[in-house]
Amino acid sequence: MNEQALSVRDAIVNRRSVKNFNGQPVDVDDILAVLEDARWAPNHGNRNPWRVIVAANQEHVKLQELLKEYGVPKWKELSEEDLEKQMKKFTTPGAVVFVVVPEDVRQKERLEDFAAASTFIQNVMLLAWDKGIGTCWKTPPFIDNPKFREALGVKPEERIISMLQFGYFDDIPKNRVRKPLEDIVTFFGKEE
Repeated sequence: MNEQALSVRDAIVNRRSVKNFNGQPVDVDDILAVLEDARWAPNHGNRNPWRVIVAANQEHVKLQELLKEYGVPKWKELSEEDLEKQMKKFTTPGAVVFVVVPEDVRQKERLEDFAAASTFIQNVMLLAWDKGIGTCWKTPPFIDNPKFREALGVKPEERIISMLQFGYFDDIPKNRVRKPLEDIVTFFGKEE
């Protein structure tokens, strides 16, 4: 954990998605502290349109069994060795948090809820980074598998928008190039 909190700018610019976790478990209290602060994300009408399902410690081990059962269908066809390689990306994080949002039938509210939950996730990732915990936002296809959703306790009127991996890492991932500012900014009313 950092002795001194990162500035907001430093957290935004220096945070990286971690994919090579070292397998060390993440303390549930640290996850809860991150979630406690992250819930201050802006959201329309203060609906707080998210809930989370945390898999840490023994629950993380149970989750790995669920992934073997309901994960990518072709995994069942893999040799034990190849399955272990595939599962490594799910077994080395120290914990997983699923972010779930309501699937409002009204498009405007559904989009607002998705945007608010995405802001919540960004807060989680920045706050975890400040504690020295890496994260990676994943959306693997099995999060929509009805049997997987049911096993997690996701209701029919809800959607999993993130499988957010938490964990410790030995090396900070390299910075990836971003688009230049002039490629993403235009000024209204200004002629080209």
